[in-house]
Amino acid sequence: MFDKQVYIQRRAALKSKINSGILLFLGNEDSPMNYKDNTYHFRQDSTFLYYFGISEPALAAIIDLDGDETILFGNEMGIDDIVWMGRQKTLKEKSEDAGLKQVLPLENLDAYLTQYQERRKPIHFLPPYRPENKIKLASWLNLSINQLQDAASLAFIKAVVSQRSVKSTEEITELDKAASLSADMHLMIMKTARPGMYERELAAKIQEAALSSGGNLAYPAILTVKGEILHNHYYGNQLSEGQMVLNDSGVETAMGYAGDLTRTFPVSKQFTSEQKDVYDIVLEAYTNAKNLLAPGVRYHDVHLTSCKTLAQGLKDLGLMKGNIEDAVAQGAHAMFFQCGTGHMMGLDVHDMEDLGEQYVGYTDELHKNTTQFGIKSLRLGKALETGYVLTVEPGVYIIPELIDRWKAENKFTEFIDYDQLEKFRNFSGIRVEDDFLITEDSSRMLGKHLAITTKEIEAIRSQAY
Repeated sequence: MFDKQVYIQRRAALKSKINSGILLFLGNEDSPMNYKDNTYHFRQDSTFLYYFGISEPALAAIIDLDGDETILFGNEMGIDDIVWMGRQKTLKEKSEDAGLKQVLPLENLDAYLTQYQERRKPIHFLPPYRPENKIKLASWLNLSINQLQDAASLAFIKAVVSQRSVKSTEEITELDKAASLSADMHLMIMKTARPGMYERELAAKIQEAALSSGGNLAYPAILTVKGEILHNHYYGNQLSEGQMVLNDSGVETAMGYAGDLTRTFPVSKQFTSEQKDVYDIVLEAYTNAKNLLAPGVRYHDVHLTSCKTLAQGLKDLGLMKGNIEDAVAQGAHAMFFQCGTGHMMGLDVHDMEDLGEQYVGYTDELHKNTTQFGIKSLRLGKALETGYVLTVEPGVYIIPELIDRWKAENKFTEFIDYDQLEKFRNFSGIRVEDDFLITEDSSRMLGKHLAITTKEIEAIRSQAY
C-alpha cells in the first residue's frame, strides 16, 4: 500500500466532485475455478484499490457525502481462516493503513443501504462487472440485474475517470517499474526462443518472470506465431524457422499497476526480407505516433497518423494503391490494421474499461459515433492531458479469412491490390508497443529501453541459440 495520506487525499478529492448522497464501493470476491475453495488468483477491483488500497476479498465501503462519514465493511478472520490461511494483519489494522477509522461487519451493509433508501438518499454505484456483485447490488437496491447498467451513477463514473486518468508521482513510479520489469521479461523471451520449442514453453517462462518479480501478469500473455490473431491465447504451436513470434505481455506490480509491451521477433536469427519490410513500416507508424504525443493532441489524430503511415508503407510495398487519405477515410487500411493504436493504462491494462469506453477514452464533446470497421475498435480518442499514461501499438495483421471475404465482395478494390496480397496470405502479424506518460509539454516512454529495431532484435537473436 501507499502511505495512508495518499488514500485520504484521493477520497477527499473524490468527495469534492459529487454533491450529495452515498458513494458505494464494492470490492471483489474470490472466484471459484471448479469448487468453492479452489479459487482463481484474487484480484481486487481497481477502483476499490485506488481509494482504499486493501487487496482482500469480500470488502465494501461507503462514503456518506452528507454525513461526512466513511465506513469499511468486512469480516475479521475467524479461527478457521487462521488455521487455513495463517494469521495476517487484522482488517482493523489494514483499515488504519488506509486512513480509515470505522470498520463494520459486512452483513451490516444491507441495513445501512436500506436506511439510506428510506431516507431517500441517492446511492451512487459504478457499473458492476462481476456476477456476484451484480447479484448483491440487485438484491440490496431492489433492481433487476438488467437494470443495473442504466442505474449506475454517471456522476460517480465521470468523477472516478477524471481522477484516475491523471497519474500521481507515486503511480508513475509504479508504472515505470512495471514497464521495466516487462522489458526484462521480453528480453529474456527474445534470448530464449528457438526453433522446435512450443509456445507454451515461452508462455510458462513469462508467467515465471512475472511471479518472480513480486507481482503477476497484468493480463494473459499473448505469445504466438499466429500474430494475425490479435488476442491469441492458444499456446500449442511449435516454433519453426521462418516464423515470427509476437509477444504481447506485461507485468503487474504488487501494487496493481500494469505494464503492456509488445515485440515481434523472428524464430530464426534474422527476419526475412518481407518480414523486415513490413516490420519497418510498423516501426515507422509507431515512431510517427509517439512523436505526436503531447497535451492537447487528440489521440484520434494520433491513430489516423498511424493508419496513414501504415497505408503509405503498404502502398510502397505494392499491397495498397490509390489515394492514401481516401483509403484511410473509408477504412480500406483496416484490411491490415483492424484495431486502435493505443489505450489508457494504469491499475488496469485497459484502464477503467469497466466504467465504459465512452467515458474513459472519449468526452461529451468527442463521441465515438462510428461503426466503421477498424476505427470502431479505437479505445482512446480524446485530447491528451499531462499525467495520462497510454500505449502506442500499431501493427499489420494479414488475416486470410478477411482477405477472402473482402475479395469476394469486391470491397476496396481501388485501394487494395488483392493479387499482391495473396502472396502475403500466410505472413501472420507484427505489432510493436510501448507505454508512455504525457508530460507538461511532450511525453516520455515509461521503463527501460527494449530492443525495437530489426538491427537490435537480430543482434539479440544471433546469439540466442
